Amino acid sequence: MKITSIACAAAMALIGTSFAGGEGWTTDFSSAKKQAAEQKKDLLIDFTGSDWCGWCIKLNDEVFKHDAFKAGVKDSFLLVELDFPKDKSKLSAEAQKQNEELSKKYAVQGFPTILLTDADGRPYAATGYQKGGPEKYVAHLNELRGQKTRRDEAFAAAEKAQGIEKAKALVAALDAMKLDEAAVTSFYGDVVAQIATADPKDETGFTAKASAKKRFTDFQEQLQAFGQKEDIEGALGLVDQTLKEGGLGKDETQQVMLIRAAILAEQKKFDDAIKAADEAKAFHPEGKMAGFIDNFRKKIESAKNAPAEKPGEGGKRETN
Repeated sequence: MKITSIACAAAMALIGTSFAGGEGWTTDFSSAKKQAAEQKKDLLIDFTGSDWCGWCIKLNDEVFKHDAFKAGVKDSFLLVELDFPKDKSKLSAEAQKQNEELSKKYAVQGFPTILLTDADGRPYAATGYQKGGPEKYVAHLNELRGQKTRRDEAFAAAEKAQGIEKAKALVAALDAMKLDEAAVTSFYGDVVAQIATADPKDETGFTAKASAKKRFTDFQEQLQAFGQKEDIEGALGLVDQTLKEGGLGKDETQQVMLIRAAILAEQKKFDDAIKAADEAKAFHPEGKMAGFIDNFRKKIESAKNAPAEKPGEGGKRETN
């Protein structure tokens, strides 16, 4: 028995109205974009794991299920839930495929991820769980919508400018949204190209900064591949090669240096790990990782000073 495209569309409509967040949400992304355009609204997209993600469940229970939230966003957003449950029977095959594709497209790294996008699906802000209840969350969302306003004002200014001034306005538009590199590349590639054309000498520094971010993203992907193979020597080699070649920003370089310390600690080379952590801190003492490095160094010290486990002790259990 063949299932027609009309039947598929009907099935998607039927599954798109009742889920974790309750009434008022949809799971059909394409339909949501069309509706948002018609109603001149934005999209609030909730990437969630409804039956296993603790913070997702808290966000639903504390915010999304409440009438105060729904009333607070009804004039601004269409609500889209993209679920990744352990119980796959909760979703149709079509919904699972859609959600996986959108997760990759939006480079989602964890749950819950809440994206705010315009009606075309272009993200302008990202957030997650926030404590304080529905009213405070609505205020948080309204504040984030300011990033879209600043984006659009900068885009408008860029249309009236040329050369380096045009490039500066476009950079300001991208900076206003505070998006990660993957989102900028996926959804604002045309803007990146315009910046390169308007600023061939890279007076804004945007191209160099973007290149550094891409290099760090590539490093992370390669490091993950070594991790999956449990190839610790390969991972250390990649770290050393990356540091030698350079081309990263100060924060990213410090993160790579700290990863080197972590790998050495994993190898129980505690003195080398402590030295590597100190080098990471000294490289950028005011960096955003500085406080974390201090705590991490203490953990290495504790591991170094912990009494050695005697042979056979690891398998002992108390018996009555």
